[in-house]
Amino acid sequence: MSGNGSQDRSNRRAIDPVTANVIQGALENIAVEMGYKLMRMSYSSIIRESEDFGAAIIDTQGRQLCESKQSTPLQSGPIPGYVKGMRQLFEERGDVLRPGDVIIHNSAYHGASHGPDVAFIVPVFVENDKLVGYSVTTAHHLDIGALSPGSCGIVDAMDAYAEGLQFKALKAYDQGVKNEVLWCILRDNIRASDLVVGDMEAQVAASRIGADRFLELIERYGLATVEAASDALMDYSERLMRQAIEELPDGSYSAEGYFDGFLDDPARRDFKIAVTVTVAGSDLTVDLSGTADQCDDRPINMPLEGTVDCAIWLTLRSILLDSTVYGSIPQNTGLVRPITIVAPKGCLANPIFPAPTIARFAPGNIVADTLMKALTQAVPKQVGAGVGNLKVVAFSGIKGEQHWVHMEIHEGSYGGRYGKDGMDAVDTLYANTRNNPIEDIESHTPLRVTRYELRDDAVAAGRWRGGIGSIREVEFLEDSFISIEGDGHKYAPWGFDGGAEGNTASLDYVDSGGTRNSLPSMMPSRAVKAGESQMIWVDGYKWPPELHGTGSEDYLNQAWGMQDNAYLMNGSSIYENNTGGYQTSYVFHLTNPVRFEKEIRVTIEHGHGNHLANETASVAYWYQLEPHRKFGILPPVPNVNTSSASANVAS
Repeated sequence: MSGNGSQDRSNRRAIDPVTANVIQGALENIAVEMGYKLMRMSYSSIIRESEDFGAAIIDTQGRQLCESKQSTPLQSGPIPGYVKGMRQLFEERGDVLRPGDVIIHNSAYHGASHGPDVAFIVPVFVENDKLVGYSVTTAHHLDIGALSPGSCGIVDAMDAYAEGLQFKALKAYDQGVKNEVLWCILRDNIRASDLVVGDMEAQVAASRIGADRFLELIERYGLATVEAASDALMDYSERLMRQAIEELPDGSYSAEGYFDGFLDDPARRDFKIAVTVTVAGSDLTVDLSGTADQCDDRPINMPLEGTVDCAIWLTLRSILLDSTVYGSIPQNTGLVRPITIVAPKGCLANPIFPAPTIARFAPGNIVADTLMKALTQAVPKQVGAGVGNLKVVAFSGIKGEQHWVHMEIHEGSYGGRYGKDGMDAVDTLYANTRNNPIEDIESHTPLRVTRYELRDDAVAAGRWRGGIGSIREVEFLEDSFISIEGDGHKYAPWGFDGGAEGNTASLDYVDSGGTRNSLPSMMPSRAVKAGESQMIWVDGYKWPPELHGTGSEDYLNQAWGMQDNAYLMNGSSIYENNTGGYQTSYVFHLTNPVRFEKEIRVTIEHGHGNHLANETASVAYWYQLEPHRKFGILPPVPNVNTSSASANVAS
């Protein structure tokens, strides 16, 4: 596969640079408006907060004219491939695009990045019959009707059919008329359908807005002028990329990376990613020959179009055309014309249908990471060291007859680079999504985030250190399900030029009985139960905690509800029956002190068998050795009223 290549310029209309730049700004604003409208209309946090979506305008030749800057490259980058795949399927079926059509498309073997990333394509017509382009949005959806709840962590899918609904360029609207049968299929086969279908309808609206704005631009400047400006802008982007490639020394540069895979399965782990970069003048080839064969029955294969190409394009664009040096560059197809990608058919980076692909994110990140590693040989001062891969987690459950689904992205970090430390707790390389605010999680789901902080273990040492990964601990307030896809439990982020390696990741699950379990980086959906306990954690939060009881009643030396009593070391100074429901209880650890040096965390948790909906507040006093530094103001903490079942993710 390659970029589109340089186009025939012999019959092009000349255009002045001022007009071209004005049209460039207008195109960019169209894509940005599409993105913001989609965010504001969406129902789910994965679009609204994490910004896991894309928006772009494509011309009739399948060339990308612009993309939304606030979206992730892994969503906007594949959009030309979505359009290419749609056109191929329409041609095979003898189908025709007409004004008013809206196409739904998510086939991973026809340009889509993977099944949950669904595109809605609106063809743009002038004079009611002349096709002039496509307005497209993509978005990651919380569920797509797959083997298990959620749209990530479906790591045991045996083929493409187990990954959920496949929409191969179907008309969601036919000449403006809604395809009610298709929308019924969506609602009847997708969990949390109100959220997911609502997000899809938001995509349709945003794509139509893009089509309207593109028509307005054409009406203002004329089709010939817009096309001439688009050609000039793509030529400009191509020239910049070729100039950057020409500055590289001619030659070949190779590197290898490894993807964990399924560490508990000897037959499906330690997948090699091989990258050879060849520079010849202003042309650059990325050859993935030597990459491991596809995994026929696990969804870690990567679509060449939609995942692998985007990982490569984004990495090269970031390294060779650093925005701090080049400023704003038109994001269009011109940037990929000098780049050729080679991947043998049947390898992990170019699978054969129906090999599953839904969990393609983590190995795709290794492709980008290994490309960076190869380029250390050519431009060592322009690249960073290895990245800490992230984890994508799907939480879900059932309330009554309704599913709830939440998807969360747990950040890794970037390696250090010449002149700068690595970035802490960020999404990695080609994704660029944002973390989800804790307040949003806790207000929409039966989850409680009890810990969210930077890792306190050593960072990758060097003159410019590696970035610090994150730790997030999530407690389940109700019986739920969780599934995870990730990487980096075995292979640590690489250092170079004398810098040290980074840290590996980990995943722990503490069940309601207090047992801590270490889990692999790939975990299929499993049930988790809300538990009931009281725990006090001191200086490092090891397991078991210093105090580990069976609930607040036992901790306060009471039972069968709180009692009307008061003793020297424990009791209730205010009893609920005397106050209309308010109670104050206490424990003094004078005879059994809990000593700590750095930190203490006390939890009193709400159990699965407890029907009460209490509001709880607490205050703690401690004895402090003298002398000591003056204490600052303690930060506010959320009300902790949770179960003991928790997931602890370190990236």
